[in-house]
Formats: sequence, C-alpha cells, structure tokens
Amino acid sequence: MKLSEVIKNIDYELLQGEDIDITHIAYDSRKTIQGSLFICISGFVTKGFDYIEDVIKNGAKAIIVEKTIALSDDITIIKVKDARVAMAIAASNFYHNPSKKINTIGITGTNGKTTTTFLIGYILKEYKHKVGIIGTIENYIGDKVLKSERTTPESLDLQKLFYNMVNENIDDVVMEVSSHSLALNRVAGCLFEIGIFTNLTQDHLDFHKTMENYRDAKSKLFSICKRGIINCDDGASKYIAHSASCDIITFGIDNKADFRAKNIKLTSQGVNFDVCIDNEDVNFFLGIPGKFSVYNALGAIAACYSMGIGVNTIKEGLKNSKGVLGRCQSLQSKHGFSIIVDYAHTPDGLKNIITTVNEFAIGRTMVVFGCGGDRDKTKRPIMGEIAGNLSDFCIITSDNPRSEEPDKILLDIEEGLLKTNCKYVKIADRKKAIKYAIDSAQKDDVIIVAGKGHENYQIFKDKTIHFDDVEIVNLFLQED
Repeated sequence: MKLSEVIKNIDYELLQGEDIDITHIAYDSRKTIQGSLFICISGFVTKGFDYIEDVIKNGAKAIIVEKTIALSDDITIIKVKDARVAMAIAASNFYHNPSKKINTIGITGTNGKTTTTFLIGYILKEYKHKVGIIGTIENYIGDKVLKSERTTPESLDLQKLFYNMVNENIDDVVMEVSSHSLALNRVAGCLFEIGIFTNLTQDHLDFHKTMENYRDAKSKLFSICKRGIINCDDGASKYIAHSASCDIITFGIDNKADFRAKNIKLTSQGVNFDVCIDNEDVNFFLGIPGKFSVYNALGAIAACYSMGIGVNTIKEGLKNSKGVLGRCQSLQSKHGFSIIVDYAHTPDGLKNIITTVNEFAIGRTMVVFGCGGDRDKTKRPIMGEIAGNLSDFCIITSDNPRSEEPDKILLDIEEGLLKTNCKYVKIADRKKAIKYAIDSAQKDDVIIVAGKGHENYQIFKDKTIHFDDVEIVNLFLQED
C-alpha cells in the first residue's frame, strides 16, 4: 500500500521523503522488517525515539514522529501532533477499515465489562451469528481462542485483529473498551454500532489522577458509536448521556429506564427478573447470582433487542450462558462450605460480591483479598473498610504486589479494617492465605477469594509466577 493511502485522514507534515510502498506497520522496534512504517509512540517506560537506529537497520523506510529529527535522505519522515492517534488511523487504513465491515459492540465501565461482553456473545451465538470477542480474559474468533495481552489491544494490534475477524467471516465483534484505551486513543478510527456504559466507581486513579478524568475517558466511547446504552442508576450516567453524540437507550433497576428490571428474585443459583418490553412483561433467568448480574443482563438485553434480536432468543441466550471464568465462580467442599472465586479488585466490585454472598450465605462470610502494587493506593483502606463492614472474617493477603513490598500493601488495607469490628488476619503469602481460609471454614460458610479471578499468574518485584486461585482452591479441597 502506498504511504499516502496509509496516512490518509491524518493531519501531518512531511519533513522529508516521498510516497513509497509500505508493506508493514510497527510500533515495536523488534517487529520492524523491510518496508516497514515505524511509529514512534511514547510508552510508560521507553520512547520510540530510543530505537530509531534499530528500526532503520531492520529495514524501516518511513517513520512517524512527534518532533523534528534528522535522518538519512532515504528515510521518509512524517511529523504529527499525536503519534497514538496517527497510529490508530494508519492501522485502520492499512487493514482496509475493518471495523466498518462488522457489527462492533463496545462495553466500558469499571465493573461488569467482561460479563456483559460474554452475555452478549452467548445471545448472538443463540442467534446463529459467528462472534468475535475481545477482552480481559481471552480473545475469540468464533471458536478459536487467542491470548489476551491487555483488556483493549494497542490500536495496531486491534485493527489487525479486526482484519482477521473479517477474513474469518465474523458477524459481530463484542469488546471491552477500557478507560486506558480511550484515553490513549487505541480505538480512534473505530466505528461502533453500539456502546454500553455499565458503571463508574473508583479505579485506575494512578493513571487518570481524578475521577473526572476517569469519567471523561469513559464518555469518549459515546462520541464514536451510533447507539449508546447506559446504566441510568449510575451517578455518572447523566453526564455521559449529556455529552454523548449518539442516540441513547437506558437500563436500570431503581430509576425509570427503557429497560427496567422488576420482580427481582436473588438466589444462590442465579437471578430471576422481569423486564417490560413492548408493553409486555418478559421473565429472564441468569445463572449468575447477585444484583450486579441483573445490571449486566440488562445491558446485554438492551443491546441485543436494539439490534433486532427477538425476545425468546435473548431469553435462551441468557438462560444457557455458562458464566465467565473467575467471575462469581463457585466451588464446593465436601464438608458443606463453598468458595467463590471472583475478580473483584475495586471497592465497588468487592462490595458487590460480598453483598451478593450475604444474600444467600447461611453461615459466615469470609473474604480473602488484597490490592495490587503500583496501582491506586487510595482504594486500599476503602476496600479494607468495605470488607470489614460486610463480612464476618477477613484474610488480607497479596494480589500482584509488583515492585512494592507486600507487607506495606497489607498495612494500607489494614487502615480501613481497623475502622470496623471485623476479625481479621494478615497473611502475605496468597497460597497460605487461601489454605488458612479453607482450614478455618465450617459447614454453611462461604469463602470469597477476591481480586484475581481468571488470572493465572502473580507479579512480584523480581519475578512472575504461575498462580491460579481456582487451581489453588481445588488443590486444598482435594486434600481436605
């Protein structure tokens, strides 16, 4: 493809060079080859400029930069204001604008993105569509499973994934759209048929700094979609709806909404509820317990109904859904207690899962949880206080401590627990913490192991190890 076609619709200045043929695009110097266009983006650790000599040796013939640089005359240099925006548009051009050829649904919000994504996927499969899924756990092209590196891929990787999905005859793509991806313009150049907003609660303030910045990042999705489906019970919903440039459909429980759940029945087996659709009450069942599951289901119902999918198909898709790995995943002990493994790693997520368990737990509610290192430190005491107020016993432990000392993170969490009357212990070793909980449990107790969910690793200062909460729980249950 000619360079002029690759950089079409990008605001740029040609510093030197000509309209050459481009056979490849890269932002990672190690992936440049003969004929590459290399895009210098600034990462959080290194900058693309640091590797320009390497990419030229590897065969790059054109380079996009944000500042004027001097290179040999045979290298085409393009200067742009924002390299990330330029990369997103260039990638879309290079892969022939694939997001415009498939029905793309994006979900953003602090909690519920993954579950809502999979619920829509189940419904679309019931509708006999071939579905692509992009998100936190894994990426799917139909039944083909691909490893997921981050919630929303870098724009170049995302457009290549879209391109592969088009070639595989995917009908619909359902994807999680993280606040990072919106702030860093990873989805610039994408066209979303539907955008869904689940909720906004405290998270990622290490990156966004303020809740206002976090909210504004989320709201960007509703400037690049045709229809916005918004949880009107959330405090940020009015702002997001007001700033949106798309048609708005609402869902909720407590407030008047286009899709409003009523007659909700919560059990340990799942949720039953009614939604008035076309002046008729329709009953739905989802085998994932908790009020938050009703919200996730409502977002999926509203999205699929707005696409013209029939109510019976939606009902069957939800009824037959198998849940999501590491989301309210239940395991049973032969001694009569149960363990719930859940990804809850935010104050609101932890509150939701403990509240859900309290609705059906006969015995004690015990919580094993921690907080990630090198992330928002302000939420640690908040989560400690939430767990202390809502549960009967807490074991605070490590999540992914990263470069921080695990014991220091536990002390931050403990500040919140000390404001409550809850009994607790501190065990930094997560495996030992889970064993302590299982050894301490009695008949009818429910243990919540929160924070990592589907993750099968644990990150420390000097290493990353294999660690899967479900595997560890099953190991100790077999020994029990």
